[in-house]
Amino acid sequence: MNFPFLFTGAFTFRPLDPLKDAELLHSWVTHPKAAYWMMQGAGLEDVERAYMEIAADEHHHALLGLLDGEPAFLMEKYDPAHRELVGLYEPQPGDVGMHFLVPPTDTPVHGFTRAVITAVMTRLFDDPATARVVVEPDVSNKAVHALNEAVGFVPERQIQTPEKKALLSFCTREQYLAARGVAV
Repeated sequence: MNFPFLFTGAFTFRPLDPLKDAELLHSWVTHPKAAYWMMQGAGLEDVERAYMEIAADEHHHALLGLLDGEPAFLMEKYDPAHRELVGLYEPQPGDVGMHFLVPPTDTPVHGFTRAVITAVMTRLFDDPATARVVVEPDVSNKAVHALNEAVGFVPERQIQTPEKKALLSFCTREQYLAARGVAV
């Protein structure tokens, strides 16, 4: 099935600049609606430091998602063999970990978050080396579980990370394309 959206515009991505984008990110990650991002009490310097560490990490990358050239969401891509999930599952060649954050808004647009996760997944699978996307959202984050399922993720099991009880889920390229209604 193709996803109907009630907005128009084009998504693009650019590397996150930890210093230039810190103020914007700080407003996103510390907002009460971003509780699952686990940075509620972070100061501006904490956000700068966290994203400077990501920028320096060969196994973790942060991108800003842009809608018509304006910052609209955050995407993180990581190598689960080296970050986040080390020792919690057996990574396979072509596994890529992903996080995304859509900032809160006073004027929500129906279908926007699903459009964002679709853009993120398309971006990840545009790399032919990506065979499977791995996510580990908090088990209580039912909204993201529904979004993940909508784009093809299949939950495998609950795991305990240092920060949370998480639902380990996977999505292959074929599962993603099938969820989009594209013949495989």
